[in-house]
Amino acid sequence: MTEDEVIQKYLDYLLSVKNYSENTIKSYKEDILEFKNFIHDEKRASDILHIRNDRAAKDFKSSLRYKNDSISSIDRKLSSLRSFYKYLVKEEIVKENFFESIESIKKEKRLPRVVKEPELKQLFESIDTNDTLGFRNYLILEVLYGCGLRVSELCNIQISDIDFATNTIKIRGKGSKERLAMLFDELVRDLKEYLSLYRLQLLKKSKNIENRTVFLNKNGTSLTPRGVRVILEGIISKAGETYHLTPHMLRHSFATSMLDHGADLRSVQELLGHENLSTTQIYTHVSIEKMKSEYMMSHPRAKKTSDK
Repeated sequence: MTEDEVIQKYLDYLLSVKNYSENTIKSYKEDILEFKNFIHDEKRASDILHIRNDRAAKDFKSSLRYKNDSISSIDRKLSSLRSFYKYLVKEEIVKENFFESIESIKKEKRLPRVVKEPELKQLFESIDTNDTLGFRNYLILEVLYGCGLRVSELCNIQISDIDFATNTIKIRGKGSKERLAMLFDELVRDLKEYLSLYRLQLLKKSKNIENRTVFLNKNGTSLTPRGVRVILEGIISKAGETYHLTPHMLRHSFATSMLDHGADLRSVQELLGHENLSTTQIYTHVSIEKMKSEYMMSHPRAKKTSDK
């Protein structure tokens, strides 16, 4: 078979066996044809079925970077060709998949967006806690930022998960892994008030009075992650702010605040429920601004310069 026949056979396979969409198959075809043109234009082999080693694959990757293709585009093309040659090996059309050894380009991790402490203070002060929903909203903000929870973890808290004897909440995280969230005194006080008064007022609006979920919506049923996001948007709006606030930003802010105020990285890892320390270490980059400030105020030579 010619290389064009082999390519068409592979595309037919994607359609009939893999049930890929027409748009997906079109993308595969474009990626394979781009490599085919590269091989012919650069005279790397007689065709894409007779590549002798991984040099052609490496050089193709380099050519994509030279053209300033985006990282996601390059990785997609490499993935397409990796799958294509895997199929060819399986069909015994070629002996080796040289794209198997070509690594994708690792994207730089974006630093998490955080809300600074003065801004958080302003948000707390903007909430009217004199009514049921206002008090609940204040408590949601308090728990998300005070405990570093994921929004799903917040919504899943049951009354039985709270232990006022130890001032902790049992959290069920990813993969059903459990950990403890710590409660500071003011948060303990607010939780007790919410459970004994405001939650009961919300529960009366529901037909399911046996519901033991801590956070309820205005109809007395369990609050959802989407509902929490709407509540945060409302808090931002009433505070007169224009930035976008998400539950995960509050989790990032919790971790950054902990590190800024001297918490041990391992402790923050445990509180966040991260399986690997490397996941938590990204927050050390966020704290570099605080680190620079401490350095300028503390190092004698730096202080001398800043005092001039």
